[in-house]
Amino acid sequence: MKKDIHIPEVKDVCVAVVKEHSEVHNTQDWYAYLINDKDVDLEMVIIVSNGYNKDKITATFRKRIDVLPKKSFAKIELLQEDLFALNNQFKVSFFEGNTMFDKTYTFRKNTINEKGFQKIPLMGVKGILVK
Repeated sequence: MKKDIHIPEVKDVCVAVVKEHSEVHNTQDWYAYLINDKDVDLEMVIIVSNGYNKDKITATFRKRIDVLPKKSFAKIELLQEDLFALNNQFKVSFFEGNTMFDKTYTFRKNTINEKGFQKIPLMGVKGILVK
């Protein structure tokens, strides 16, 4: 039975963590974004995220995006710097047409920092990217 299940590979969808200015709090904060670099819209996007290590796990956060248009991005959540000592995991599921896709993106502990900055596609900023 398992051999009959086809799980398609996710391409051109990634998660980025960027540091940006918050007008509300006048602070520099870290935010996670979902990036759709595909030429098609993503539908019924579900993101489930948490932080973990072998001794602890954070609360689970869930977010739904009805449609993420092609060549666009959406803010997922604010990340507190205390979480960077943990592995931060984002499980993303979405439909492209009638096909469901699923992928887990993991930022390993202590990898979210300004030393690892790279150019983030579509956003025009620098940050940490997991493909």
